[in-house]
Amino acid sequence: MSTTETGTAPTGTRDGAGAPRRGLAARIVGRIGGGLAQFLLIVVALVWLVPTFGLLVASLRSTSDNGASGWWKVFSKPSQLTFSAYSDLLGKGDFVDSFWNTVLITVPATLLVVVIASLAAYAFAWMEFPGRDWLFLVVVGLLVVPVQVALLPVAKLYGAVRIGSFHLFGSITGVVLFHVAFGLPFAIFLLRNFFAGIPRDLLEAARMDGGSEWTIFRRVIFPLGGPAIASLAIFQFLWVWNDLLVALVFADTGSQPMTKWLQSQMRQFTGNIDILAPGAFLSLIVPLAVFFAFQRYFVQGVLAGSVK
Repeated sequence: MSTTETGTAPTGTRDGAGAPRRGLAARIVGRIGGGLAQFLLIVVALVWLVPTFGLLVASLRSTSDNGASGWWKVFSKPSQLTFSAYSDLLGKGDFVDSFWNTVLITVPATLLVVVIASLAAYAFAWMEFPGRDWLFLVVVGLLVVPVQVALLPVAKLYGAVRIGSFHLFGSITGVVLFHVAFGLPFAIFLLRNFFAGIPRDLLEAARMDGGSEWTIFRRVIFPLGGPAIASLAIFQFLWVWNDLLVALVFADTGSQPMTKWLQSQMRQFTGNIDILAPGAFLSLIVPLAVFFAFQRYFVQGVLAGSVK
């Protein structure tokens, strides 16, 4: 005699068709996951952009108008908009010099970090040499060293370096070297983890075809690691471009970037808004343009490894 055993689903977990019941939280998430969530994200993005838009409008108004009313009054009086503040600012030689100093600091500091970190990350990921793991642990340990700890020791070291009439302290070269030194640990750590995820079969096939390590790096690692390298370049560019602390310590008047120049103008904000507003907006435009130019690679680098 055969018997048929019947079981009952736990109460509150499955419905009559066998599908699991959704809890209250799951139903709420499901309902707001559509158009309502997108609407809320748009509202948050617009609110986030209000200060930037206000800075732009303030930079296009005269000092008297900014002192008399808020920037939102421009909607009722669009005739207040003028580019005179920008023309006056660009006519200042010290501001133009600070802009080019920023470029001369940021571009080499970004390129050097990307190139050196890419080569070092490839060595840590795919090359065997004595002490590799211990050396990589040292690099990881350097990630926790704050910049503030090294300011005074490096300043003393820079002060001792003199080649003829050239002084490392107070020069663009000194600022670039400091940014490179403190940008490399994170860069190496980031790229090494990305390069280690590249299939070993690709590298072995390239070695069997007679490819040298340099050829493998240039034709296999570098193209496949493009998203991570682009993400690193964006991070490094933004960090160096917006830096103020390192510039305050190591840059003098002749090598100061825009951040230090703008900081020197902040004696009385209401009296210098015609300088600070357009200067701050010009310093914002360049990194914003760089981000949007490489955002496709940035997104790929952030999502790399999330999907197998």
